[in-house]
Amino acid sequence: MFRLDGKIALVTGGSRGIGRACSEALAEQGATVLVNYVKGEAAARECAEAITQKGGKAEIAAFDVARTEETEQAMEALIKKHGRLDILVANAGIAIDGLFLRLTDEPMNKLFDVNVRGALTCARVAARSMLRAKAGRIIFLSSVVGEMGNAGQTGYAMTKAALLGAAKSIARELATRNITANAIAPGFIDTDMTSGMTPANKELMLKVVPMNRTGHPSEIGAACVYLASDEAAYVTGQVLRVNGGMYV
Repeated sequence: MFRLDGKIALVTGGSRGIGRACSEALAEQGATVLVNYVKGEAAARECAEAITQKGGKAEIAAFDVARTEETEQAMEALIKKHGRLDILVANAGIAIDGLFLRLTDEPMNKLFDVNVRGALTCARVAARSMLRAKAGRIIFLSSVVGEMGNAGQTGYAMTKAALLGAAKSIARELATRNITANAIAPGFIDTDMTSGMTPANKELMLKVVPMNRTGHPSEIGAACVYLASDEAAYVTGQVLRVNGGMYV
């Protein structure tokens, strides 16, 4: 079950944290994974090499999702090279925290450019290839705060909530062509983004997680594999919550 042999998958921001976990999980199931990065070439190469050392297939792909033209050109080149794109995991994202009353246009624009416009640009290019093949999987990485909100994260939560609406709308538009669009909403996951928290803040966060632990990136990778698989062919427009019960 959940095999992805022969599939071509692109994971944006695919070299670290949740992105890397998704890249590795997809490759383990047989997909050829295109590991996207912006500046961290060394991390991307290390990720791809780790995959190939385990018998998987991977290559790195440098482009900035916040730059529309650059993204379109890079993705079209990848699609031409591989003949198609079967799976898109729109994972690339940034977090800029701050109180709502201090939220200015500059951080809002940065958040929107990467988290929303970047994800939708990737989905649009991927969808053109998927429409030709009459099959495909689009997976957006949202966040638990996109559904429940969080003090000090209004801008970030706004962008992650936008991806939920995008997934549902794209799902309705492309369903008849055997293309699914879903979102994964991770909770408190042990990544670089959370590693900088103080022990006291982590303890406070865990109090609202019924399972009383952080999630592991591999648990998001497993959810990604499911949504990318043939077994999830009848699942579209959904939000798969991987949050230990933090939001239900």
